[in-house]
Amino acid sequence: MAKCITIIEDDQDLRRLLIHYLEGEGYALQHASDGEQGLSLVRRVRPDLVILDILLPALDGLEVCKRLKAVPQTANIPILMLTAKAEETDKVVGLELGADDYVTKPFSPRELTARVKTILRRSGHPEPVAVQLRYGAIILDPQRHEVREGERMVSLTAKEFALLECLLRNVGHVLSRDTLLNHVWGYDYFGTTRTVDVHVNHLRKKIPALARHLVTVKQLGYKLQEVEAP
Repeated sequence: MAKCITIIEDDQDLRRLLIHYLEGEGYALQHASDGEQGLSLVRRVRPDLVILDILLPALDGLEVCKRLKAVPQTANIPILMLTAKAEETDKVVGLELGADDYVTKPFSPRELTARVKTILRRSGHPEPVAVQLRYGAIILDPQRHEVREGERMVSLTAKEFALLECLLRNVGHVLSRDTLLNHVWGYDYFGTTRTVDVHVNHLRKKIPALARHLVTVKQLGYKLQEVEAP
């Protein structure tokens, strides 16, 4: 069964990014946009992990952490805190209140995912097993970091692999260049969306089956079309 994570974050764009990225890793997600809603959600759901922003409306993250750790029903739920502040004080206070780890914004989704896996592993909750992704003759194996087209092994760079994985997890959906940039290069990447175009072209050349099905949606981004029924 997928491990459950509750995200308490008031930044809508960041919240959506985290949900999308962690769902792609196999986790079940619930979310709230302020401290009071988040506290109520955690008490009701009892997730395996809480991702908690410090700066929240209604009730700040430090107070949410304090209240969760104050009662036996939620005291053992691991908490990963997010903060936009650089001051050491906030990090220290969060850890003293019982938080398991913290990440300072801006951060890479891959960094946050690695922290999540480490915390769940420490707390006795194993990370979900990544399954193979199939698209026609294309098979992507996240665990082995391999891509095949039929019997042919396809050699991809790390970014090309991550881009293809993101597309395969969202077949039939239009993904904007900004979304792809955040997913593959990270929330803290300051390059241009032209980087996405270059890597999409590389994928089309290296995997001929994508040339027809990975389409450009004008002024929006890219869509990997659903495989036609035989």
